[in-house]
Amino acid sequence: MRHGLGFDIHRLVPGRPFVLGGLTFDHPRGPSGHSDGDVLLHALVDALLGAAALGDIGDHFPDTDPKWKGTAGEVFVKAALKLVAAKGWRPAQVDATVFLELPKLKKRKPELAAELARLLGIAKDCACVKAKTMEGLGAIGAGEAIAAQVLVVLEKAPASKKKTRK
Repeated sequence: MRHGLGFDIHRLVPGRPFVLGGLTFDHPRGPSGHSDGDVLLHALVDALLGAAALGDIGDHFPDTDPKWKGTAGEVFVKAALKLVAAKGWRPAQVDATVFLELPKLKKRKPELAAELARLLGIAKDCACVKAKTMEGLGAIGAGEAIAAQVLVVLEKAPASKKKTRK
C-alpha cells in the first residue's frame, strides 16, 4: 500500500462560482485560480500523484499553460488516475478535510464524499469528507480563503490478464 497527502488553498473572490469536489455551492464568492480553483479535487490530485511518487499537480498541469485555464478539477483527477494506474496502483480509500468558514458544508459532506468515491471508483464507505472552521483566525477564518487536505491510500492493482493465442 501507498499513502499520499495533498493540500491546496485558494483565495475567495467575487464573480467566481464556488466549486468544491466538483459540486457547485450557492455562495457570493468562489475560489480564484487558473483552472476552476477546486481545492478539494486539486488536493486529491496531489495526494494521488504523491502516493505513486509522480510529483504534484503543477508538474503535470502547470498554471503557466493556457490549455488548463478554466479546466474542471475532475479532468485533473481522471488524468492523475491514469498515471497512477500506469504505475500499477489503484485508490482504496480517501480521507479529506476542507477548511473554510462559509458556506457551511454539514448537509453536503455526504454528497461530497460520494462524489470522491465515484471519481476514484471506490466504495462510498471508503470516502470521508470533513469540514473545519479556523475559528476566525487567518485568511481562512476571515472568510477570504478556502483550503483542503486530502489523504489517499493506494493499493496494488491486480495484474491484468492478457489473452494469449494458442
